Amino acid sequence: MKHDTLPSSLAQTQDSQYWMHPWEYMASAGSAQRTVISHAQGIYVYDESGARMIDGPAGMWCTQIGYGRQEMADAIAAQITRLTYINPFALSAGPPAALAAQLAQMAPGDMHHVFLTTGGTTAVETALRFVHYYNNVLGRPEKKHIISRADAYHGSSYLTGMVAGKDRDKSFLDINMPQAHLLSSVNPRRRPEGMSVQEFCDARVAELEAKILEIGAHRVGAFIAEPVQASGGVIVAPEGYFKRVWEVCRKHDVLFIADEVVTAFGRLGHWFASKEVFGVEPDLVTCAKGITSGYLPLGACLISDRVFARVTGENAKGGSFAHGYTNSGHPVCSAAALKNIEIIEREGLLEKVRDLSPHFQARLHALRDIPIVVDTRGIGLLGCVECTVRGIEHSGMTPLEHLAFDADLGARIDQHCQALGLMLRPIVNQCVFSPPLVITHAQIDQMFDIMREGILRTMRDIECDLGYRVDTVTATA
Repeated sequence: MKHDTLPSSLAQTQDSQYWMHPWEYMASAGSAQRTVISHAQGIYVYDESGARMIDGPAGMWCTQIGYGRQEMADAIAAQITRLTYINPFALSAGPPAALAAQLAQMAPGDMHHVFLTTGGTTAVETALRFVHYYNNVLGRPEKKHIISRADAYHGSSYLTGMVAGKDRDKSFLDINMPQAHLLSSVNPRRRPEGMSVQEFCDARVAELEAKILEIGAHRVGAFIAEPVQASGGVIVAPEGYFKRVWEVCRKHDVLFIADEVVTAFGRLGHWFASKEVFGVEPDLVTCAKGITSGYLPLGACLISDRVFARVTGENAKGGSFAHGYTNSGHPVCSAAALKNIEIIEREGLLEKVRDLSPHFQARLHALRDIPIVVDTRGIGLLGCVECTVRGIEHSGMTPLEHLAFDADLGARIDQHCQALGLMLRPIVNQCVFSPPLVITHAQIDQMFDIMREGILRTMRDIECDLGYRVDTVTATA
């Protein structure tokens, strides 16, 4: 029997019994009852009952060109029948070589050296290992410390997990590296009372420089940062922050790694956001997700000429960057990426995103008039709606009870929105979304109309539970 024709109850049973998902919540393992998606087309996904939903998070920030593109299927099938696999350690093939050349042309600055990986985690793993290799070749074995930030997400391998800034992701896992350091959150909403956004930006930039000096610039190998902290809740740092921290890194000979796994390939209206949006030419860039629009797994780490030249040729000292994966430069995945890039370019999706973004952001921020919406933030076709009941933290709840309250609130919003025809991605009380880039003006309106109604229904649920109208509570923030 084909998997896509399984009855919902059977698929859910098999899912719960046998499939251990990423970030599995172990308390509900075996009884999660996840929504089972049977098929998808364009910006829509369909569950097994046939209910259609706008895919608000575009899979996981990745289905840029939407679902069901026949020419993607044709390109993938053609490559499979022509050449399925090569040994990337010793051989080459047309698709990965062409993709590396394409990425080098599209990338910011002088990033002409491309290491192809299997996804975002392995792209960041590659960047971090290259930093270590780089400084060993240069005779600086102490220069291995990595600085990251609170709310950061850079992957789920052991090494990338060490530079993650989401504390709950580290619960019950032995992730501890003395060479990893976290800076404070760059979320302007978390700034101290009475501090302006500009003062907050100044403080966060100064914090990086102070940390470099505290550790010793001779010991700090790299600073890694997402242009927008997607999984942290679509956190957009204050204007000018990204460029200023890059300048601090250049000043102290610290490599700057831009983690563009989410922001590359059109999400902010450009192939890469570092230079075009934030004015930065990184030393290393990581990307994945939108590189194939999620049709097949692929990632890449791009390295600048300036950095690459210091450890190659006469400077190599006989070394070999002994790092790689069985599926590095996979021909079929590379062919998918090339076709995906062709479609984005041919259909003018970068320009379309830049055209739609003002309307998208206006509709997002209009949700602030709902009493339980405490923040909205976003850029390009990225957005987050953060909800809670103002003053609930002073209700006598313990921190864990407050967390559970907010998590339940986010889950309710997601449930209501799904019933109305919109899939979101709740991260506790934050509803994050990044729809496919092929979304239209009218579909953006439909998405936010559903979101508004879903939040309002949740607010009414909460009011029934609490026994009072939440809009009568005085804000304490």
